[in-house]
Amino acid sequence: MTDQTFRFPRFFVTAPSPCPYLPGKMERKVFTELRGEDAVELNEALSRIGFRRSQNVVYRPSCEGCNACVSVRVLAQRFAPSQTQRRIMRRNDDIEVSVCEPWTTPEQFDLLRAYLGERHPDGGMTRMDAYDYAEMVEQTPVNTLIIEYREPMADGRQGRLIGCCLTDRQADGLSMGYSFFDPAHPARSGLGTFIIMDHIRQAAAAGLDYVYLGYWIEGCERMSYKTRFRPIERLTTRGWKLVDAVETAA
Repeated sequence: MTDQTFRFPRFFVTAPSPCPYLPGKMERKVFTELRGEDAVELNEALSRIGFRRSQNVVYRPSCEGCNACVSVRVLAQRFAPSQTQRRIMRRNDDIEVSVCEPWTTPEQFDLLRAYLGERHPDGGMTRMDAYDYAEMVEQTPVNTLIIEYREPMADGRQGRLIGCCLTDRQADGLSMGYSFFDPAHPARSGLGTFIIMDHIRQAAAAGLDYVYLGYWIEGCERMSYKTRFRPIERLTTRGWKLVDAVETAA
């Protein structure tokens, strides 16, 4: 953190509600608004202590009797892909990657709907309409990008959109806000893994140290993929610590 003086933010706590990740648990979040001239600096400072951004708000879990949500980040400069991850990269190395301004398109929204319908049919995001999606992407006080992943151009035509990620660029890394992709593509298995690995590649090429993956949640199988990208750090009460392979295997 620099010597710059920040506006001291006001924090609020949400009312408890059912946890969408762990059955029988209740979730509660502490949050504050990002606004004013120091929004970028405040967002980055809070992200280093486990906060995540959603539009112009940053939040962190603050659940009574539960600390399963753990912030994790990949060390981009030291990333060592597994054999499976290398195969996924080779299989998809013809995908065209475009870094775009945070503006939404009907094509993106259609892909999001297909992804949610297949992967998260009971999730709260399935109720989003095009206006909600535009708010999610375009209402940002920080340096936000939409990274598009397309099939190769054919016959002079742009390839079909098969993946997207809403990403914040920070001083020390890339923060992956939300990614979605074609979950039923007949020849593109591992698209989610590919998108993360592409972010690691982009961060390393730009001289950035980290790719922030959000929260790994102990006991939640659908979040277990995050610790497959090594080396990776988790946020503890004593700061960021390297995750040991034995620890995640236990």
